[in-house]
Amino acid sequence: FTSTREKFSISDMAKGNKGSGGAGVEGKEAVKVYKWDGTAVKNALDDAVKDVMTNKLPYTENFGLMDGRLIICGIAVGVGMFALLWDFLYPFPMSRTVLIVCVATYFLLMGVLTLYTTYKEKGIFVVVQQKDPAGLDPDSSWEVASAMDKYDDLYELTISYTEGKTGAKRETQVKKSVGDFIDENGQICQDIIEPLVLKLHKSLSTGKKEN
Repeated sequence: FTSTREKFSISDMAKGNKGSGGAGVEGKEAVKVYKWDGTAVKNALDDAVKDVMTNKLPYTENFGLMDGRLIICGIAVGVGMFALLWDFLYPFPMSRTVLIVCVATYFLLMGVLTLYTTYKEKGIFVVVQQKDPAGLDPDSSWEVASAMDKYDDLYELTISYTEGKTGAKRETQVKKSVGDFIDENGQICQDIIEPLVLKLHKSLSTGKKEN
């Protein structure tokens, strides 16, 4: 039989072991990635920064940029489905003209998607809106973008702020090694990322650029 005191001791040890497994900020379980996979590391860091911008700050996420990409992809898929249906109803060669048009349209849309992600998104992975306290002026916008070259360990984070009333834009940037944000086991150190993001945010809020 196990005494009540022993039960509490076992329970406390279990909680302690769970916490020592890499709990993040405020008891959240830490994210673990394969640290030699650059794409996975970048995506994990992006998610960590996004979590700060959407959950630690009183802003509302704007999905307009992502919706634009989804609309282009949705139209492309629709064109492909239409081509399949038309070929089913009117087997080749009767469907030849329609298939040529659909294929050309699909590749055109893929080109539009490439231009959209290159020149419109530009590495931006989260956009949030800051409401005007008085509700009179347009919402201000915060955009966060990142970049990391292949086979490189430098993670470049850019935060930009666009004032709703004047349209004035300010931005700040930081470039650090991913080793500053990931421990030797591949766990994302949210307790390091969060203060950094809040510091950059504060520098833009006060109009002072952080080097």
